[in-house]
Amino acid sequence: MKIHEDNALGALGSAIGKGLLAGLAATAAMTLSQSIEMKITKRESSDAPLKVAGDVSGVAPASPEEKPKLNQEIHWSYGTAWGVARGLIGLTGLKGLPATLLHFGAVWGTALVMLPKHDAAKPIDEQKPKDIAIDVLHHGVYALAAGLVYDALDAGSRRERKLRKVANNLKSLIKRFK
Repeated sequence: MKIHEDNALGALGSAIGKGLLAGLAATAAMTLSQSIEMKITKRESSDAPLKVAGDVSGVAPASPEEKPKLNQEIHWSYGTAWGVARGLIGLTGLKGLPATLLHFGAVWGTALVMLPKHDAAKPIDEQKPKDIAIDVLHHGVYALAAGLVYDALDAGSRRERKLRKVANNLKSLIKRFK
């Protein structure tokens, strides 16, 4: 059986897989960023993931002792899942900083809408500038880490090699006409 080189489902599966790995790494980076920031600012951990998940799906901890653990599980699941969006962005051919900025906008923009809607955060126009800056920092760390990991995993893919070949052919053609 011959496998077709331009296999759309294979490319989609590859992008999703790379995106999940990038989302997992980005969630780790964001969690580290938050841990460092909370030690510096003395801020308590947020239970926003649990509040939103509870509101949307009825998820609730079995006991008060389980609340932090379930909150972290939701945080990690949500962050990892957002990596899929980075994978889909990668399928468009967008990479590097433009892809990272688009991913950041999607992730942070969703947080700006969803958290106030589910009473897990104040609307942005009611937040202090310091709190907004901290939120931007953590979501920026997330998007940057996801972008770096995704682009590293995607480097050398068939699609990128094809694009490089086309670019080199165009350069050669342009040199001939000069």
